[in-house]
Amino acid sequence: MKSKILIIAWLFFIPLVTFATPMNKLTPDDRTFNNDTTTFKGHIENAEFQVWLDIDFYKQNIIVPRQEVFGEVAGYLGAKRDTRKWIISDVKIRGEVATLTIINDYGSEDLIATLTHNIDGTFTFRQVQGSIIKIVVNSKWVKLPKTMVFKP
Repeated sequence: MKSKILIIAWLFFIPLVTFATPMNKLTPDDRTFNNDTTTFKGHIENAEFQVWLDIDFYKQNIIVPRQEVFGEVAGYLGAKRDTRKWIISDVKIRGEVATLTIINDYGSEDLIATLTHNIDGTFTFRQVQGSIIKIVVNSKWVKLPKTMVFKP
């Protein structure tokens, strides 16, 4: 009889310990030692190519104008001379570098890029892998350079 009671008690104890253990523990690579919530947030521009990024990589609550069907996203790249947008669908931040997954607003092209926060307060955007970002200028497709500097 005592052994049955011990077994039953043990069976109830194991789930309690399991549920008390945090399930969302971050690995050392995923930990954010800096509680910064402003570096990768806001409106940054590249005047030379007349493009900008509207971003909030923390709350990921940006609504793309005239593209509300996508819901809230981490951000987007827009151009003064083109109504199309390139949407940031996924982001991972490691220190001063954010790795971005970007798609065009049709979903037919995608790429991986990085956005690095520089010491001088600017941001360096690099297209690393996948499609090249293109915008329309004077009714012609223009490829943006793989590396651009953005200013707040």
